[in-house]
Amino acid sequence: MSRLLPPLLFLLLSAPMALAQNKALNAPPKSGQCTACHGRDGQSVSPVNPILRCQHQAYLVSALNAYRNGNRKHPIMNAMANSLQPKDIQALAVWYANQPGCKP
Repeated sequence: MSRLLPPLLFLLLSAPMALAQNKALNAPPKSGQCTACHGRDGQSVSPVNPILRCQHQAYLVSALNAYRNGNRKHPIMNAMANSLQPKDIQALAVWYANQPGCKP
């Protein structure tokens, strides 16, 4: 039993760090352009930038598509959304809608 204790302790203590690293690795490639205004996990700290974290996935897809096709006007967001492909929009929506603590 005493020989098993150190490896078990290592696994238990390293699990939170591994989960945090895995979460960062799973961020969509295009999420980097969102972080300056909306925060890495979509939890904006500025009242002028909307919180993306835990928004409904369908809403995020709709909003990004509206910025992309010009139906929703905001110069910065229009430019950002124009650099996104449909697969990028879907990946971003899934990412922000499913941050830890979001209710389904």
